[in-house]
Amino acid sequence: MNIAKVVVDVPASQTNRIFDYKIPENFQGSVKKGMRVIVPFGPRKIMGFVLELTNHSDFDRLRFIDDLMDVTPVLTEELINLGKWLSEETLSYYISAFQVMLPQVLKAKYKKELQRLTEEELPEILEIIFANRDVIPYEEFVSRDGSFYHLQKAIDQGLIEVSYQVHSRETFKKETMIAPNRESFLLDEELANLPKQAIKQAEILSYFIEHPQAILQKELLSLLDTSRSSLKVLLERKLLREYKEEVYRNPYKEDKYPKTTPLQLTEQQENSIKPILSTIEKKSHQVFLLHGVTGSGKTEVYLQSIQEVIKKGKEAIVLVPEIALTPQMVERFKGRFGSEVAVLHSALSAGEKFDEWRKIQRKQVKVVVGARSAIFAPLENIGIIIIDEEHETSYKQEDHPRYHARDVAIFRGEQHNCPVVLGSATPALESFARAQKGVYQLLTISKRMNNAVMPKVKLVDMREELHAGNRTMFSRQLMKDIEERLKRKEQMVLFLNRRGYSTFVMCRDCGHVIECPHCDITLTYHRSKNSLKCHYCGHEDDMPTKCPSCESDTIRFFGTGTQKVEEALNKLMPEARVIRMDVDTTTRKGSHEKLLNQFANHEADILLGTQMIAKGLDFPNVTLVGVLAADALLNLPDFRAAEKTFQLLTQVSGRAGRHLLPGEVVVQTYTPEHYSVQLASEYDYDSFFQKEMEIRKTFQYPPYFFLTLITVSHPNQVKVIEVTKTITKLLNKHLSSQTRILGPTPSALTRIKDRYRYQCMIKYKNEPNQRKVIKKVLSFYQKEIQKNDLLISVDLQPYQLM
Repeated sequence: MNIAKVVVDVPASQTNRIFDYKIPENFQGSVKKGMRVIVPFGPRKIMGFVLELTNHSDFDRLRFIDDLMDVTPVLTEELINLGKWLSEETLSYYISAFQVMLPQVLKAKYKKELQRLTEEELPEILEIIFANRDVIPYEEFVSRDGSFYHLQKAIDQGLIEVSYQVHSRETFKKETMIAPNRESFLLDEELANLPKQAIKQAEILSYFIEHPQAILQKELLSLLDTSRSSLKVLLERKLLREYKEEVYRNPYKEDKYPKTTPLQLTEQQENSIKPILSTIEKKSHQVFLLHGVTGSGKTEVYLQSIQEVIKKGKEAIVLVPEIALTPQMVERFKGRFGSEVAVLHSALSAGEKFDEWRKIQRKQVKVVVGARSAIFAPLENIGIIIIDEEHETSYKQEDHPRYHARDVAIFRGEQHNCPVVLGSATPALESFARAQKGVYQLLTISKRMNNAVMPKVKLVDMREELHAGNRTMFSRQLMKDIEERLKRKEQMVLFLNRRGYSTFVMCRDCGHVIECPHCDITLTYHRSKNSLKCHYCGHEDDMPTKCPSCESDTIRFFGTGTQKVEEALNKLMPEARVIRMDVDTTTRKGSHEKLLNQFANHEADILLGTQMIAKGLDFPNVTLVGVLAADALLNLPDFRAAEKTFQLLTQVSGRAGRHLLPGEVVVQTYTPEHYSVQLASEYDYDSFFQKEMEIRKTFQYPPYFFLTLITVSHPNQVKVIEVTKTITKLLNKHLSSQTRILGPTPSALTRIKDRYRYQCMIKYKNEPNQRKVIKKVLSFYQKEIQKNDLLISVDLQPYQLM
């Protein structure tokens, strides 16, 4: 095979195809499918993936592959097919589909250099910058205000060339190892001849006489409480030798996870696991929806199913939402399967992620636990795929390629003939509807482990609190319950649906609200820096002392954030120890784990937090959960608002009373009569499903209809409206008459980062031509997309309608 078919690292429609390259003689036999190569493309060199090898090309003049970036392929045959499917399915570029499968460090970095081609004198202005060097970084030329006119001229005259270097960012961690360099009996002789004062040298030699194998230098020095200088003498005398060995950056030390054994399953767990095990036995593909209440032991069903898969010599992928990837979750899998587990998620450094990924690639692990992108783990013999909390919207990627991990899991499950298990206490409506229709097989666990009862939920109408003169953010009921728990030395979780100190800043005189100058959104007040910040573009301002509009000094912040709740708690109950967990307190590596450990060790009475404390936490001493602002989500312009509210309230209520102590939940709301709040307080998923499905049917939303959202953005508002109108006309003309096209309308956030955003939505039941028509629309605008700063994004399964 002397020709490689390569997809190149240029995400554009003209390059979204496969290019043929000749394999030079010195690489023949070394180039394999799924490898990254460096290829010439126009005047530069770029990275590409080899998708096929062949002996035939339809083109006469082919360029040669420049270099190989891998020794072994980074993409398996199955991942190559998955990438092609993903690209078609999400209307994204091939290159984006392959890049998303790999850890960050395997994405190429490009370095542009200017190279002198001649001894001839360059124009003086360039000569000064080159300063007798043959090659200079392009960045240096720019930073020293080099003349582009002179550069262009010199390139045309053949005096200078622009060269492109492709670098890979992967780095391998190496540690110094120390090993004996002579037989033990010879070291014994040396030990006898050491001077009396060489105590530390004697200790080191004695250690190696007893343990004649290599050890990490830092371990040795710490074990014998000695320094490098004592060691150096023995190395110089060639009694010991040192060498570098590649080691994995291991964020999870196995010895800190106590080993666990399978638990006795309850009757309901037993009934749920049987069909899964039967599918594993038959090596067949089936999608199961495991609908189990919070605390019903879904994780144990996962663990025992995986055990069966490992017994058969196969591998497992377990996805958990990013915010539920708590140390507790990792502990459960590491405790059961030890070093067989690789963990992939965003709190790891790029190097740690790369090392975990390499363990998978080298077949050193059997179980991969991770957030969304772990679905692309390069396993080759998958026996089960599990998605926990399958209703979570974080399983949908919001930029290219816009995939949903559930779809990728089902596609891979079909390829590997293995079961896919979707687990949740509050399944997504789409999934439950599929289970009702028999597309998925429904498994139900309606009782908690140890027959613990579901916590009792009290709804508090905050309108009545206001009428009664209570202007604090805590209802009288919640205050009473917190005081009781503090007396009984029990713990509480307080959940707030928001972050930051306060939502917005407003002048009480003229009503002026401070907004971001680049986005149509109010700035959020952050107490720690006394600043206002935009959560979309990162713009930051100091908190003003006067209103910028009327110069009044009655400018105040409104709304409730976690910092504000923490302060109010400290004022009302100074004796309560509070741990706050939100985006601001968990930015540092390991802070998540540290805070949860403090709470587990009873170093605090109240865990206060946002979204990230709603899932996956299991503390035996938590007997009260308080939900502040339960209806914050209900007011969003999103047809899934009621569903998200029901799911969140059910999940957060499930943190209480999971063990021997009974639990209680207090939900503070301004709309206690809303069916999602009402039914969540009764844990009545079935009634909620019926009610919500009626509404979805009436208004033609999923799961009855499919949606596609097309968003157009550009710095010029008139341009955006004009393009969106044309797209709507084209869709109306080419799609079937049963399909409804809504728009153009401004997006809920009409301006972000100085770009205006308009959208149109396609609602359809069956539209076989949709992808073809949208591709035509995109190619129609291709030139403008390239030259005119126009962006058109297509989401075939939108979860964010903002």
